[in-house]
Amino acid sequence: MFVATGIAAGPLHAQDETIVSHGYSFYGDLSYPADYPHFNYVNPDAPKGGELAISFVGALDSMNPYARQGRAHAFSVFMYESLLGEGGAGTAAPADVYGEYYGLLAESVEYPPSKDWVIFHMRPEAQFSDGTPVTAHDIEFSHNLLLDQGFKSYADSVRRSIPKVEVLDDHTIKFYFADGISRRSLIEQVGTVPAWSKKWYDETGARLDESRLETPPGSGPYVVDSVDISRRIVLKRNPDYWGKDLPFNQGRHNFDSLRLEIFGDDTAAFEAFKAGEYTFRSEGDSKRWASGYDFPKVRAGQVVQKELPNGNPPTPTGIVFNLASPILKDQRVREAVALAYNFEWTNESLQYGLYNQRTSFTEGTPLMAESTPTGDELALLTSLGDLVPSVMLTEAARIPHVSNPDRLFDRRQARIAMRLLDEAGWTVGDDGVRRNADGTTLTLNYLFNSAAGATITAVMENFVSNAQKLGIAVRFEKVDPSQYTARKRDRDYDLVHGSYSSFLAAGTGLSQRFGSEDAAFSLFNPAGLASPLVDKLIDVALNADTREEETAALMALDRTLRHEFIMIPLWFNPSHWVAYYDQYAHPEIPPYSLGYLDFWWYDQDKADALRAAGALR
Repeated sequence: MFVATGIAAGPLHAQDETIVSHGYSFYGDLSYPADYPHFNYVNPDAPKGGELAISFVGALDSMNPYARQGRAHAFSVFMYESLLGEGGAGTAAPADVYGEYYGLLAESVEYPPSKDWVIFHMRPEAQFSDGTPVTAHDIEFSHNLLLDQGFKSYADSVRRSIPKVEVLDDHTIKFYFADGISRRSLIEQVGTVPAWSKKWYDETGARLDESRLETPPGSGPYVVDSVDISRRIVLKRNPDYWGKDLPFNQGRHNFDSLRLEIFGDDTAAFEAFKAGEYTFRSEGDSKRWASGYDFPKVRAGQVVQKELPNGNPPTPTGIVFNLASPILKDQRVREAVALAYNFEWTNESLQYGLYNQRTSFTEGTPLMAESTPTGDELALLTSLGDLVPSVMLTEAARIPHVSNPDRLFDRRQARIAMRLLDEAGWTVGDDGVRRNADGTTLTLNYLFNSAAGATITAVMENFVSNAQKLGIAVRFEKVDPSQYTARKRDRDYDLVHGSYSSFLAAGTGLSQRFGSEDAAFSLFNPAGLASPLVDKLIDVALNADTREEETAALMALDRTLRHEFIMIPLWFNPSHWVAYYDQYAHPEIPPYSLGYLDFWWYDQDKADALRAAGALR
């Protein structure tokens, strides 16, 4: 039995053997004590005031991100809090530790060493922005609303693992967990569900799965000020925010308003930034980063261009294969298609050599598989018998191919690709097009967002051109953002520029992203991966008793995902690229969040100087 002492948790209740704590982590170790005054990385004396304005490229038509139709922005979830607090729009808080959660709507969490259930003791002073209290009934309602009207892959997973929720009184709620399943991620899962107002939903008759512009009241530090869905969304800081004095919130939520400016394409968005229509830009285009910021305001020091550290593993972004496509079920075809992508030429010729090529789903972390398996990982893989392909035990983890940086179409890699296609039964005809024995053309549709930036569009057009030279009839379908979102949800593509989530620890989200049970419809599994070996490794990771066992299982999972070859890995940037008008300040950036919407602050004197100089509108 875990004895809760020191900073790890609160006192043990011996009579019922429960642990009561101000926060939660699976292994019981918390970095912040119960009496912490603020998170270590914030400036607790940061001034309040001013505005931070960012941009969004594309079309928005909803303020409800849970709707089955429509497209919403992260600003639509900024108003909502949970029992265990998070940063804005689901970012980490605290952002200097991983896998630790601290009470926000809940003042304490109680659970037995077995973690068969959890009780949250809520703060009675918590209230929604309309002045009504946040109660356990709202938490129960929100949990059930996600099950009844939320995304199917999430709801199915939660129903299997959380069979019952019970309101013990107005400010106490208990969740029961199913027998025979891992306790990983269950407490934090129920503890991070957004709290919605039951009263508002009852009075309006609104549904979670329908697109709408009206938003229910939240309990968070910001409220919606105005919405013009084609132009801008503005949030303002709630002066009556109930939680402003909590240690959890010290040095955070410093701006009086947050503004989102909406643009149809990235070129227009950048020109608007130069003109001062918005004030903070997180840059994702290497060409623009290298050459586009040589304009007068940068030279005058009115706009700051800065690289800041990023401790998160990069998002596993790439060209994702739809494994339900009959053509792509053959891994030889996937291998051949991948050989059409020339990272080396692309990086040097189009991206100024600023990127690294991503290899792993846990890039740059201790969980990244390298070389051949050894130690605990090897022992685990060996114990799984025929589930593990023999090649995984004897060869190094898969890494991307290397192409000629001097020539877009690498003839050596092309010969390998053409041999693979021949072996797979797709032979080339006199017209240069590949067909199988039935005369069917090797055709693939590549779904792409037309609002994407010019550089990434050029990269993908070059990839498609190379694939076509191999005899593959690739249709590069550039569709508007609304169509793109709808077709991604319906998995209406052979190839798509998409992503998975990286992982630093075991959690039930691994099953939603990579597991077989939800593979046919999960929005988080765009390839539709369904692998018995992946399922087993997720299960082992979820049921690990020690960090060492968990690490071995997750390293083996990374190795297996790379072996399954569900996407062509693209590039990553090891830093945050940001540009902003010189009216903001920030503390030392913590590992797991850039935090510009969270713990940066406004410098009024600098802002006044910018306006006096005409740098800002």
